[in-house]
Amino acid sequence: MSRQGLSFTVVGMSDEVGSRFADEVMQTIKEHRVFSGGKRHRELVGHLLPEQAKWIDVTVPLAEVFEQYRAVNEPIFVFASGDPLFFGYTTTLMREFPNLVKRTFPYFNSLQLLAHALTLPYHDMRVCSLTGRPWHEFDRALIERTSKLGVLTDRKNTPELIAQRMLEFGYTKYRMHIGVRLGGARQELYTLSLDEAAKLSFEQPNCLIIEATEPLEYCAPLGLSEGDFHLLNGRAKMITKMPIRLLSLSALDLHHCQRLWDVGFCTGSVSVEAKLQFPHLKITSFEIRPDGDLLIRDNARRFGTPGIEHYIGDFMQADISTLEAPDAVFIGGHGGELLGFMQRLTEKMQEQGRIVFNSVSSDTLDLFRSATKAVGWTIDHEVRIALDEHNPITILRAVPKG
Repeated sequence: MSRQGLSFTVVGMSDEVGSRFADEVMQTIKEHRVFSGGKRHRELVGHLLPEQAKWIDVTVPLAEVFEQYRAVNEPIFVFASGDPLFFGYTTTLMREFPNLVKRTFPYFNSLQLLAHALTLPYHDMRVCSLTGRPWHEFDRALIERTSKLGVLTDRKNTPELIAQRMLEFGYTKYRMHIGVRLGGARQELYTLSLDEAAKLSFEQPNCLIIEATEPLEYCAPLGLSEGDFHLLNGRAKMITKMPIRLLSLSALDLHHCQRLWDVGFCTGSVSVEAKLQFPHLKITSFEIRPDGDLLIRDNARRFGTPGIEHYIGDFMQADISTLEAPDAVFIGGHGGELLGFMQRLTEKMQEQGRIVFNSVSSDTLDLFRSATKAVGWTIDHEVRIALDEHNPITILRAVPKG
């Protein structure tokens, strides 16, 4: 093999003593001078490496590891746990060094090992990783009523914490299969109810398969009755009515969005409805009233919608610099600062974003129109609707010009 130019070959392996490799892998090892992997990998394979081999430990921060890779400027053989193309370090390599991972050799990933240990078919299993990752994809899988879910864990997102989260949001019709130190003599297997798993702790490394105990069907109700929500001081007027809520969500066109902000959420009804109908959404909600904190938490639990982030306090004073820009915003309350809201939002938003606002009077209608014009946007959608004896409401959508 030529020594010129950086490239990577990655082999998957178990974390057990006595790991065996195919002849082709052994030959490829002989053709390399530079090797890399975790300290545990070095302990397991050190005796297989050629004399004068150079080893680069994979440790955090990874930026320092990558600098060492660039410095050698020759092919590197990398040892990785499990399947090299199943989450993990190899996908990070591929992002950092595009087109330089030239070859990978497979091994079972931990969820495959768990499925085989359980004799559990896994062709219909959905997979998500909580290893150093947020809850978003896990929450989405729950809302979509996934019947078999493989989950990669870490020391922070543990089986017991996962079980507790499922119980908190009402996802009780599941059992949990937990595999600890899979693939070797120290392997442990558990099949538990969520109540049982929530009270126990498990050694690392572990992973789990969550399996429904009865048939599930994803069928989110189209329109949640306002009577089913916890209300602000029991005030039925302080919630966006169901027909208005659905028309507002329609105007937001959330099928094509990734991030929704609900500004002035009050009870959280728009956030909850949006999360149920569009589980792929990342939703961030803002409310100035301190009571909103408990309200949105209670309503999210009531309707089984984990993952709605919320902030309590004056939106005009909130630090939004670290938040991802939304591509859709619903303004449910503005405290008389609608122009300021529009200025903050349009400065932050994606170029193709949209803002929906419900006007309950001619004054707020004129105010939204003038604020939209002031920020250089335009109104492209307007619907007027009257419910029962209530005053008519105008639903407006503002978008960038052009």
